[in-house]
Amino acid sequence: MATDYYEILGVGRSASAEDIKRAYRRMARELHPDTNADPTAEERFKQIGVAYETLSDPERRRRYDTFGPEGLRGAGAGAGPSGFGGGIGDIFDAFFGGAGPFGGQQRGGTGPPRGADMEVALDLEFEEAVFGASRDVSLRLPVTCSTCTGTGARPGTSPTTCAECGGAGQVRRVRQSILGQMVSAGPCPRCAGMGKVVSDPCPDCRGGGRRTEQRSWTVEVPAGVDHGSTLRLTGKGAAGVQGGLNGDLYVHLRVKPHERFEREGYDLIDRLHVPVTQAALGAVLDYDTLDGTEELTIPPGTQSGRVFRLRGRGVPHVEGRARGDLLVEVTVDVPTELGPVEEDLLRQLAEVRGDDVAPPDSGLFSRIRSAFK
Repeated sequence: MATDYYEILGVGRSASAEDIKRAYRRMARELHPDTNADPTAEERFKQIGVAYETLSDPERRRRYDTFGPEGLRGAGAGAGPSGFGGGIGDIFDAFFGGAGPFGGQQRGGTGPPRGADMEVALDLEFEEAVFGASRDVSLRLPVTCSTCTGTGARPGTSPTTCAECGGAGQVRRVRQSILGQMVSAGPCPRCAGMGKVVSDPCPDCRGGGRRTEQRSWTVEVPAGVDHGSTLRLTGKGAAGVQGGLNGDLYVHLRVKPHERFEREGYDLIDRLHVPVTQAALGAVLDYDTLDGTEELTIPPGTQSGRVFRLRGRGVPHVEGRARGDLLVEVTVDVPTELGPVEEDLLRQLAEVRGDDVAPPDSGLFSRIRSAFK
């Protein structure tokens, strides 16, 4: 089994924080004991957890890169005059079991690990993203076992304090080196860092303190979210092993496009087609916005490309009271087919304006078309 943290996660030493996080999430899903029946999966799952905890912290990663695993708590990680990595506190840990010589409290061990973060996608209508909505999401994930209430022990029994680490969840060793005395620490091999041992496991969760079940939550989608936004539901992720804290649930939003409106930041864009008569003479239109129908005045002589701004009819700002605007861009539609009366009226208009226009189509093909009408 690999012992190098980078090798455990399958990344190179130049991997970015995002690469490390992505690798951990992928492997955690593959090796999770609740979904992987391989007997070695649980041990590997613990290994990637330790590797990720180290490499995801910039300072711990720097120490690990420089001095290796022992450098996380040894002399290479900033030893004091006594040669102990953490200074006087590590001396107390080594010789007084974590308590100070004046009766200080013992430091807590690593304890039950936090549950994994979970992810789910939520599809929204365009209007739901603009105005907000309450939507339900559902997924299968590890939850606290109701039989043993998360302890992992058979009802009527309870976990016992680990005899090897005394409940600290860690074992520390002092060794002599050319640099002086060094203290190394790591998860207790007997209790795997839990600090407690389950001698009589719960029959329903087999000592893990959790079971995989289908759960649903109501997600309050705030107004103004956009496609690709992510909401975080704290504590709604997977339950931790043997009473460990829950992870978080990340809800990735996917917003369906609107048949008319496009979004640019907090503004909405619409392209309104009007006939040439309304553009030339002006009109008052009943215009449908996301807030309802409003009057939109088209002044006489409106040209294609003119933009009308309806203030406060756009998208609300997330965590704010302001709203964007609705920008209505006009496109003037020129008729492509004209009846005899329409053509005659336009030719009269052209004559009054003195505009040069093409003569009427009176050729052979025109007479043939007229004969078949």
